[in-house]
Amino acid sequence: MTTDAASVRAAGPGGSAGRRVHELSFFFPAHNEEANLEALVDEALAALPTIADKFEIIAVDDGSRDATPQIADDLAAKHAGTFRVVHHPANLGYGAALRSGFRAARFELVAFIDGDRQFKVADVALLTDRIAAADAPDVVVGYRLKRADPPIRRWYARAYRLSNRIFFGVRVRDIDCACKLFKREALAPIRVTSGGAFFTAELLIKLRFEGRKIAEVGVPHYARTAGSPTGAKPAVVGRAIRDFWSLRLRLWFGRSGAMRRGEPILG
Repeated sequence: MTTDAASVRAAGPGGSAGRRVHELSFFFPAHNEEANLEALVDEALAALPTIADKFEIIAVDDGSRDATPQIADDLAAKHAGTFRVVHHPANLGYGAALRSGFRAARFELVAFIDGDRQFKVADVALLTDRIAAADAPDVVVGYRLKRADPPIRRWYARAYRLSNRIFFGVRVRDIDCACKLFKREALAPIRVTSGGAFFTAELLIKLRFEGRKIAEVGVPHYARTAGSPTGAKPAVVGRAIRDFWSLRLRLWFGRSGAMRRGEPILG
């Protein structure tokens, strides 16, 4: 089932607008995001009290070479108890950064967006409203209502979505959307091999094979105003293709072994 942003904003699925969840872990990966980091943390501190009774904010600094690590440490000292940071000494990749975020999360609902401010933290409420609906999904995947990316990124996304539908049966319209929400207990048995851009696809594939219910909700998407994107770099795309086919072949030759392969999502 899918829901568009306008209807959820007016009244959440089931008619309860503005319903808060009990507790929420919110994290974001950040690689060379010195121009976005402080504004994103301020945005989260303003928005999350309207979404959750109790919350935490976690940044994962994935080996940044700019001022991101120092800014993050300063913010963690300033907002001790609410915001904390996980540092990677070197750039390990997008999936590795997400894995660190999941492992650092402590609460029963776990949400993430990217650190480039192409999503608004307030729109996480669209996901929390959906996960609280009567059909009780285990995962809520955002899909970008109007993707604010260059044509080459949109072309990659269409090909990627179709490939995951054909070869893995994952029927979500925006599999790589960096705005997702999970119930912690659904993540407990999941192990993921990829440390790159295929990480979230592998996670959803394995959740599907575990029989978990995946719902979708439309979310606004905004153009990047600072920093540099890396998702379309040939090395990133090549790593995702390699991880895609590695998982597909392993599943063909033995699903149980493929499902057990990789590192646990939760720490």
